[in-house]
Amino acid sequence: MDLKELRQLSEPELAEKIKQFTQELFNLRFQMGTGRLENPMQLRKTKRTIARVKTIQRELAQVPQNSTAAKGA
Repeated sequence: MDLKELRQLSEPELAEKIKQFTQELFNLRFQMGTGRLENPMQLRKTKRTIARVKTIQRELAQVPQNSTAAKGA
């Protein structure tokens, strides 16, 4: 999923994406253990996508805090 597409999602949608990618990561790890994984790079891509989604969630959570801090200063 593209970073631009991820940034357009809402908080609940981002949480749902994390669940989906975490499930996909579980399945990929299972395939790796059984020797059926064709593309090991898919593991890395999925981990990085999860990190991107979590980063976007963190950015969205900090926006209201930064705006209230700026008003008080």
